[in-house]
Amino acid sequence: MNIFEQYESNVRSYCRKFTAVFDRAKGSELFSVDGKRYIDFFAGAGAMNYGHNNPYIKKALLEFFESDKVVHALDMHTAEKARFIELFEDKILKPRELEYKIMCCGPTGANGVEAALKLARKNTGRVNVIAFSGAFHGMSLGALSCTSGLESREGASLPLNNVTFMPYPVGSGADFDTLKYLEAVLSDDHSGIDKPAAIICETTQAEGGINTAPTEWLIGLEALCRRHGIVLIVDDIQVGCGRTGSFFSFERAGIKPDMVILSKSIGGYGLPMSLLLINPALDIFAPAEHNGTFRGFQAAFTAAAAAIEFRESYDFDGETVRKGKLVADFIEKSILPLDSRLSMRGIGLVWGIDCSAIPELDTVSVVKEAFANGLILELAGRKDCVLKIMPPLVIEDELLLEGLEILKKAIEKKLKK
Repeated sequence: MNIFEQYESNVRSYCRKFTAVFDRAKGSELFSVDGKRYIDFFAGAGAMNYGHNNPYIKKALLEFFESDKVVHALDMHTAEKARFIELFEDKILKPRELEYKIMCCGPTGANGVEAALKLARKNTGRVNVIAFSGAFHGMSLGALSCTSGLESREGASLPLNNVTFMPYPVGSGADFDTLKYLEAVLSDDHSGIDKPAAIICETTQAEGGINTAPTEWLIGLEALCRRHGIVLIVDDIQVGCGRTGSFFSFERAGIKPDMVILSKSIGGYGLPMSLLLINPALDIFAPAEHNGTFRGFQAAFTAAAAAIEFRESYDFDGETVRKGKLVADFIEKSILPLDSRLSMRGIGLVWGIDCSAIPELDTVSVVKEAFANGLILELAGRKDCVLKIMPPLVIEDELLLEGLEILKKAIEKKLKK
């Protein structure tokens, strides 16, 4: 028994698949204490879009720490926060003609979800929220109420109320117009479903199995919310910050959600940070009404500002789309021919290989085989049937293709068994 098994809680999870003791990381590679190299197709569950120990961001952080700047400041004014806000406004929001108030939440994405739900209910005076099958929004009680997975929900050990789930247009098995159904439910005074304060949505469900909503569906969802006076919340925690080929995942639809939640890679360097972007008309929180000791981690503001600057020197959108095509081409030509029952889907640089039609294929064993050969990737979707490919956006082509080759051999080996 090692020190982790002896003293760490049973709640630990990722380390059960990835059993190495990690020591160093650079770019898209991690190294264990015994020197073994691993290609990273996990990216810290989406927190490492800019790569591990990004040199540009690291330089800014080292200068910050060496200068005895304030590290912890609650929500007080600091130069670091001011600089981040200015850059975020000038480089991210204004070019996209987006006008939002910026709320610094507690450092987790789930806390941003909690803030959004609380504010939507405060604005409308309504309690119910509509979420979608396949959704993952976090593990605190409010966020968990909007998360659909049974295993996650059972961990609450109490009823998760005031959320109604509707079928997502992809991956839910719905073979009908889900927006038309939602409209019918909202318009029917005998539907038995309370009018919601908000609809919360991921434009691509990452944990749900790499399910990407059609652009037309997103446009229709925004129009539906406007007709019914419902707050539209987009959860961009995992697929924002450039993951889908644009900084915000909803840009392809040209919509303007009432609230947007950012976390994970917004911190730039893997540092904890969470933001809620709010339509100014909805910003009716009283002072300290959503509070938290660590909503002012100045190192995260520093790293986040440096990440925005780094974006200016690197064609993230173009490179993400190009690398995504590399992934799609490799899967189509080299992996799908391994078995006609395999399928794929994805957008930008988040892709999934769906193994659900091959019940005899143990996807956990595929992940473990890949790990044994130097590749870290996770599972997603119903019954963990989707192999999830989500490397740092800065990954070099050679590493990307090397990792895909390892994955191919792991699938091939387990299919033969």
